[in-house]
Amino acid sequence: MLRANQLTISRQGNTLLDNVSCEIDTKQLVALVGHNGSGKSTLIKALAGEMASNSGSVNLDERSISDYSSKELARQMAYLPQQLPEAAGFTVRELVMLGRYPHQKWLQKPTQIDKDKVIEAMRITQVEAFADRLTATLSGGERARVWLAMCLAQDTRYLLLDEPLAALDMHYQLEVIQLIRRLVDKQGLSVVIIVHDINLAAQYADRVIALKKGRICHNGDIKSTMQPDILHNIFNVDMQLLSHPITGQPVAIA
Repeated sequence: MLRANQLTISRQGNTLLDNVSCEIDTKQLVALVGHNGSGKSTLIKALAGEMASNSGSVNLDERSISDYSSKELARQMAYLPQQLPEAAGFTVRELVMLGRYPHQKWLQKPTQIDKDKVIEAMRITQVEAFADRLTATLSGGERARVWLAMCLAQDTRYLLLDEPLAALDMHYQLEVIQLIRRLVDKQGLSVVIIVHDINLAAQYADRVIALKKGRICHNGDIKSTMQPDILHNIFNVDMQLLSHPITGQPVAIA
């Protein structure tokens, strides 16, 4: 289990997280929501070991992540930042192969296991047809699936995704979040995703953790989250709830 324990993070006199504690259960899709500047990216970076805390800790399987080597941690968790690295010169196959780095020795050539993991990751994310194309030639939705394939090739238990839908139009947002949902259901992964659309979170996530001014203001399942008073507390907006005409799930309307 991945757990944040009384986590406080301050930078340049600003408190980004204030005594935050939460657990990420196995085989669940957890949505992080809240205003810009509420602490979502800071929390996901801390969970991934990408940002040190001033106090508190992050534990993976009852062991502080600071006790893991970088490669050990990368074999357990894959982190996809909001600002993706430049990868224009890579083919899709080359980029996905980078996910195998934590499992390789220094200057080791890809083994057959590495190649098989890359092929499987591309198959799951349906990017095999693009394997030999440069990533710069792909659409936004295709590139998003390729980066997810790289994370899958990393062969971890946890995926931590910082706004993977932000730059995508509605079609690709649905395509990518449906893929992420399948990764939880069929691959048994535990996924934390920062998402701005509460209705997407309600439709696809198992649980919602909401942050406000660096603190957790709500942590619960979808039923407990999709309540007018809870939504108002999270977003400071009055919302009405309707039933989705097909699924019957609650839909928030401002």
